[in-house]
Amino acid sequence: MRLIIAEKPSLGRAIADALPGSPRRHDGAVVVGDTTVTWCLGHLLEQAPPDAYDPALKQWRLDALPILPERWKLMPRPKARGQLAVIRKLLKDAHEVVHAGDPDREGQLLVQEVIEHLGWKGPVSRLLVSDLNRPAVKRALGRLEDNARFTPLYRAAQSRARADWLYGINLTRAWTVSGRQAGHDGVLSVGRVQTPVLGLVVRRDAEIRDFRPTPFFVLWTDLAVAQGRLRAWWQPGEAHPLDDQGRLLAREPAAELAERLPGAQGRLTQLESRDKRQAAPLPYSLSALQVDAARRHGLSAKATLDVCQRLYERHQLITYPRSDCRYLPEEHFAAARTTLEGACRADDTLRGWLAGADFSHRSKAWNDKRVGAHHALAPTGKPADLSRLEKAEADVFRLIARNVLAQFYPLLAVREVKADFLILEEHFRAKGQEVLDPGWKPLFTTREEAPPLPPLNEGEACRVAEAGVEDRETRAPEPFTDASLIKAMMNIARYVDDPAVRRTLREHDGLGTEATRAGIIETLVERGYLVRQAKALRASRLGSALIASLPDAAGRPERTALWEQRLGAIAEQGDDPAPFLAALIEDLRGLLSAADAGKIRTALASAQGEQAPAPRARSGKKRGAPRRRSTAATKRTRKT
Repeated sequence: MRLIIAEKPSLGRAIADALPGSPRRHDGAVVVGDTTVTWCLGHLLEQAPPDAYDPALKQWRLDALPILPERWKLMPRPKARGQLAVIRKLLKDAHEVVHAGDPDREGQLLVQEVIEHLGWKGPVSRLLVSDLNRPAVKRALGRLEDNARFTPLYRAAQSRARADWLYGINLTRAWTVSGRQAGHDGVLSVGRVQTPVLGLVVRRDAEIRDFRPTPFFVLWTDLAVAQGRLRAWWQPGEAHPLDDQGRLLAREPAAELAERLPGAQGRLTQLESRDKRQAAPLPYSLSALQVDAARRHGLSAKATLDVCQRLYERHQLITYPRSDCRYLPEEHFAAARTTLEGACRADDTLRGWLAGADFSHRSKAWNDKRVGAHHALAPTGKPADLSRLEKAEADVFRLIARNVLAQFYPLLAVREVKADFLILEEHFRAKGQEVLDPGWKPLFTTREEAPPLPPLNEGEACRVAEAGVEDRETRAPEPFTDASLIKAMMNIARYVDDPAVRRTLREHDGLGTEATRAGIIETLVERGYLVRQAKALRASRLGSALIASLPDAAGRPERTALWEQRLGAIAEQGDDPAPFLAALIEDLRGLLSAADAGKIRTALASAQGEQAPAPRARSGKKRGAPRRRSTAATKRTRKT
């Protein structure tokens, strides 16, 4: 019997449907001919807790740190024991095993760790499926590879999991025990990803709190030209007091000029016109969808993920949602019309958008080279009666369908015009934009651009009809929201100064993953480190104190970049993982030496931030050992 082990049930069912023969469903598996397809439920195994290595480690003590397992252990997740037993039983009758995890680092780890944990010693093939359409799965089944080729990828994923365990377990224990000595009764949780995310919010809140508005002044003038009227803005020269963005810092020069302008004559000295064509936004990845759903419908990142899971699992209206890809397989293009007609027929809004689609138009969204372990979110084609869905489900489904439909609309074509005027020997500038072809834009509620300018000719005369000075102030940065924090995690390189680190972070999809970003935010809220105020996410006093008490590097994203460089060398060049872990342990010892009850006490006493409900009690026993899974850095989001 050939046994195929898929990463999740949906993939397992797609594989079974693509095999020749009639599927017979069993508990936790599908049998088709001499092939049995079973599946994991995301991670069936997790890193064992410290007390699995030594019962004495159940007690949290500084003198026991760092905890460094000599031989790593995995243990079944409590809710996964049943499916693990199914796979164990099937392995006993197998003569060949096929690894069908997702074609990425985590997918390689997820299935292979089960195969190795259950002691399978026979041959293992690798099935790589990134598209669940039956023809694509059939092709993948026809080109199995030797799983041994992917050993470096597995070692990299395994190293990442172990490194996260070492980092999270040791630093969380160190800061929690030191915090207890400082009078804080609770866990101070530290993680490689969650703590830099918290650091982003703490630093943004400090910028807002410390911000002092600076007044600046702008001078506008309404100009009469040959074929209409327009508004232009004074461009003060370097002789005037300007800030680094060219804003005027003194009112007097603008007020003096404004008094002389009415009725003054001038001319158009330079006219620039540029036509631009813009493609529609690509179909969504999960993070991109979370950003838009937060902005347009006020949904938190977790709420959007939960909605997507229901649309995927319960309603079967969308494809796999935990995707970091914004492209679609080229094979999907031919069936797109049928798929979208099925998805949109029962909703007036979607039907109206569908009517404007030109299915002969092909955007850059269909690109096999850009499709990774998963493709972009898209409708499955199942008819969607949105009146029977929850409002949030209908809102999110429309967003997903809209971004795919937009690929069949023309490009947005605009003409941008910039006009420079000379009046009283001073320079003024007007900008305008004319929409030549709205293309896909009517599907999107976007902000209004600059209105069009009247027809202009270089050298023509103008006359000032009116002028005025506006008093303005610089504004503080906006607090983070779910949308902007997810976007910051996606584009974390923007928050890093070092060019090499920025480059690495751009190459590796930022901080966290599509599957974990929403959970990281919710974890920070649940632990009392972040507070929601309407749409804003603000740091609590506890969150601010934690960042202040940690070494600066622990609250910044640079470590993720360094890890990704080394993990990439393990995965792509076959480097030995041992030096990576050895360097981490050395780094860890330095961080642990910075755990200081006095510094934590000072940070707790002086921290500024919002009041938050106390985190749910995770400790409180005299030994001070929180429940085992409450702070484990190895807790990974299950994929379904």
